[in-house]
Amino acid sequence: MTGRQGPALSRRSLIGAGLGISAAGLTAAGSGQALAAGPAGARPASAPDRGHAFLAAAMDAYPDQGGIRLTQSYTDQAGLFSTAFTYDNALAVLAHLAARTANGLTRAEALGDALLYAQLHDPAYDDGRLRQAYNVGPYTFYDGSPQPDGFVRPDGTVNVGTQFGFTGTAVGDMAWAGIALSALARRTGARRFLTGAVRIGEWIERTGRTDEPLGGYKFGVDGANQRLPFTSTEHNTDLVCLFGRLARLTGDRVWLERRARAEAFVRRMWEPSGGFFYTGSNDGVTVNTSPVPEDTQTWTHLALGSRRFSRSLDWAAAELAVLDHSGRTNSTVPAGQSYEGVTFSSASLLADEDAPIAAGQPKPDRNGVWFEGTAHLALALRDRGAPGDEARARRLIASAEKAQDLLGAGQTVGGGALPERCGVVSASSPLDTGFGFGYYPYRHTGATAWYLMAVARYNPLRA
Repeated sequence: MTGRQGPALSRRSLIGAGLGISAAGLTAAGSGQALAAGPAGARPASAPDRGHAFLAAAMDAYPDQGGIRLTQSYTDQAGLFSTAFTYDNALAVLAHLAARTANGLTRAEALGDALLYAQLHDPAYDDGRLRQAYNVGPYTFYDGSPQPDGFVRPDGTVNVGTQFGFTGTAVGDMAWAGIALSALARRTGARRFLTGAVRIGEWIERTGRTDEPLGGYKFGVDGANQRLPFTSTEHNTDLVCLFGRLARLTGDRVWLERRARAEAFVRRMWEPSGGFFYTGSNDGVTVNTSPVPEDTQTWTHLALGSRRFSRSLDWAAAELAVLDHSGRTNSTVPAGQSYEGVTFSSASLLADEDAPIAAGQPKPDRNGVWFEGTAHLALALRDRGAPGDEARARRLIASAEKAQDLLGAGQTVGGGALPERCGVVSASSPLDTGFGFGYYPYRHTGATAWYLMAVARYNPLRA
């Protein structure tokens, strides 16, 4: 997950905002039983096939808006309309590539070309940046104002996510887009994808590099193009991969120096006594010691592949483990069902279950399963391959597949029905991340993409 420490850049802080969603409403939305796929007697599609069907439906939700398109991030019920986050679309590219099919490659290239189009047709900047999110289809906003444009506006510029304030640029989002484009460059040999990835890397170097005591690369810029003061472990982990990829693909050793700078920051966030990584720093001088998030434990392993730090996976598996079921406080899991996995951070386990996550949002379930992070962990365990890792990973994947079968029934994208039992919800029940936003049981491009990469044993962060 990227865009965490700066509230203006939290791409999920508004999910469910202003909708007045109740726990009962969420339960009803997710209580449908699995339905048989296809005609009577037909063999149901496999769980990964249904995950890919969701990505396809979310990508094709606005057929009247032309061929240059991105994938809608969440189902309509999340209340973000046609928002397509850059991070989620980078993950979709990687999940399509992980499938190793002709159709997957075609879709990955189309999304890559859409990211390149956004890079070249921003309404205000021509410096290689991408915004936090874009609108990809028409809708009417909460105040009644019509938003008639798709991803490409009539004047040829891209439709930036202004209504929700998704106009800034986070280094992590940029890094993931660069990782996706570099993966396309490596798979296809197409020069345009490498050119786009290099432009992203150069923007990060110009904008994010810092000489503060902890070093590394800063968070990015807000919608007013003001530099943000945070330095994120997650973002710098992403840069270890991106800069390493660019060094290999371009042959330019300057990227190795930049990679070393990002990695040095990540290593400074290691807590040897506990065996985990801290989240980063607000000022470039002092380490933030709380909350401790899941993704800085799993992405670091996927990017570094270091035995020295592999204990972080054990920390995440033990300290962030949750089991959600209908008997839990504020759980929206239907009766008779349970889901295992991990939550977002150490703060999620201490959330105030008597107070809404935010105004107009439901109360949190401390044991809500974060399926995106659960898939991170499953993939990282498979990558590590220590005794017991594969069995644990299989249980986590099975939990995500059960959620795909049973949670989020009846949800839509672009007003259209989804194929049955397709797409993994972001969380089993409402959960509070501890970083100012929550997750909810809405089918999600990012969670689905990470699940598909875990199934395929596809490590997107290895340079």
